[in-house]
Amino acid sequence: MSAPPPYRRPTSSPDLEAQIRYLATNEGGKQRPVASGYRPNHDFGLPAGLNDAQHEYPGREWVYPGETVAALLWLLAPEMQRKRLHVGFEFTVQEALRVVGLGKVTRVLNQDLQRDA
Repeated sequence: MSAPPPYRRPTSSPDLEAQIRYLATNEGGKQRPVASGYRPNHDFGLPAGLNDAQHEYPGREWVYPGETVAALLWLLAPEMQRKRLHVGFEFTVQEALRVVGLGKVTRVLNQDLQRDA
């Protein structure tokens, strides 16, 4: 596979660290790999809808369907998740309504998002 498109890391700090398992193609997942800069939708269980985020996969050029990867996430509307997230929080990675991955928060980096204990 050729090199991924050029990636520009956001200037702000990431909001979350997460473990993401991309569904295999035969599970309904993507047919092509993703690279840092991928910006899918995420379902964090809010009735208001989905929350977009930009992904970065440290140390990885490509992430293929069926693989599990550590990711940094920059939420595009972090205010939607204020005081809701915690280590172990599960979410889906989606392209519109199609689930392409399953995620779990491993670290909340933006303290505004951290659920109160």
